[in-house]
Amino acid sequence: MTYSATCLCGSIELTLTLPKDISSYTLRACDCDFCIDRDLNYLSDPEGHLLIQSKTPMNKLKQGTEQATFLECLKCEKVVAVICYENSLVKGAVSAELFREKYTLAKAQSASPKLLSATEKRERWRKLWLTVELSQTGH
Repeated sequence: MTYSATCLCGSIELTLTLPKDISSYTLRACDCDFCIDRDLNYLSDPEGHLLIQSKTPMNKLKQGTEQATFLECLKCEKVVAVICYENSLVKGAVSAELFREKYTLAKAQSASPKLLSATEKRERWRKLWLTVELSQTGH
């Protein structure tokens, strides 16, 4: 099933393909200060795919162990996804709140990745995150 959303200003378009209905996924609410301050909840499925098309360059933020990159719109400052590079693949989780306006989403459950070692985080991401494709369509 395919779902679409944008950042708040529309500069970044997201196309999310999932094997199950979006309402059946439990969202993850990371309990770190970075994610709490931005009210971020994440959605992913290792069998899913996320296409991120940006009309403008994206801000790339790091925090914590700096293994993951948070992609943020430069115009509206909304984090749209978190990604990491895994060999030749880009893996990631999408900011679920961007889909809430158009689709019914489940409530989020708290997750505490800060309790995991750097190696444990990478292993968790490999098991849970989507395959991500990045495309910049503008200058």
